[in-house]
Amino acid sequence: MNWEPLSRALGPGKLLLNEPMAKHTSFKIGGPADALAKPGSVEELKAALAFAKENALPVFFLAGGTNLLVKDGGIRGLTVKLEGEFKDIAIEGVMLKAGAGANLALISKKAGLAGLAGLEFAVGIPGSLGGGLVMNAGAHGGELSQVVRSVGLLRGGEVKSIPASEAGFEYRNSRFKNSGDLLLWAEMELKAGDAAEIERVMQEALSKRKASQPIHLPNAGCLFKNPAGQSAGRMIEEAGLKGSCEGGAQVSELHANFVVNAGGAKAKDVLALMELTRAKVKEKFGVVLDNEVLIVGED
Repeated sequence: MNWEPLSRALGPGKLLLNEPMAKHTSFKIGGPADALAKPGSVEELKAALAFAKENALPVFFLAGGTNLLVKDGGIRGLTVKLEGEFKDIAIEGVMLKAGAGANLALISKKAGLAGLAGLEFAVGIPGSLGGGLVMNAGAHGGELSQVVRSVGLLRGGEVKSIPASEAGFEYRNSRFKNSGDLLLWAEMELKAGDAAEIERVMQEALSKRKASQPIHLPNAGCLFKNPAGQSAGRMIEEAGLKGSCEGGAQVSELHANFVVNAGGAKAKDVLALMELTRAKVKEKFGVVLDNEVLIVGED
C-alpha cells in the first residue's frame, strides 16, 4: 500500500504506520495498526476517509482507547484517531460544546470550574467524549444521555447535527455503535451551580473510584455490563474468580469486573479470563454476561 498520498494530505506526523496499539489503549495491550491517521480538522478527516474508500480499506475509529481491547494481531486497514479541533471545549451560558476527541474527565472539570453542574459523574471517566457517546458512558448514577442535547456527526460524507432524541441512548449503548456515523462533537445543556459544591461532589466521586477500582494498573474499565438489577462484579466475585490469572492478566482483587494488565499481558490472556468468567458466572447464576468492553482486531 502506498500511504504517501494520505501522509501528504494530513501533514507531518499525522500518519503512523505499523503503530502498536498498546501505545493508544489504557490496557497497554494491542498489536499494530496498519496505519493510524490523526486528522485535526473535518477537511483532514474527509481526506482520510476518501483515501480509505478509494483503496477499499476498512476503517476503525479509535476513541480514547479506554474501554477497548485490541487483539494481538492488530488492526488491518486504516485506524482514525481524532485530534486538533476535535479536542476543543467551549462554554456559552449553560451550554457546553466539546469535540469528540476531548477527554471526558477534562470536560467535566472545565464545566465545574465554570460553575456548571450536571457532569460531575464524568470526572473519573478517562475516555473521550466520542467513545462516551457511543457507550452512553456513566457513573455514580449519571450518564451522558441526561445532558446531551445534540450530536454532530459525519454521515455519507456530510456534516450533520442531530437531536439527542435520535441517538437511541440506552444503558451503555446507543444507535451510534453500529450506525456507521462518525461522531464529531456534542452539545450539552448543564445547570448553573456553585463551583465549590461541584468540586466537592467531584472529589467525592474520585475518592470512591480510587477506593473501589484498580486505577494503579492498566485496565479497560468494567469488562461486562451489569445484568438488570444485579452487579456483574459481585457475581464474578461470588463465583470465586477474584485474583485469577492468565499470563500477565489478572482479575482485580479490588473490583472483580476489572481485569488488569499486571505486566506483559496479551489480549489472548484477557480473552481467556473473560471466557472463564462468563462460564463460571453462567454455571453459578444462570446468567450470561454481556461485554461492555469493545474487542477489535485480529488474533
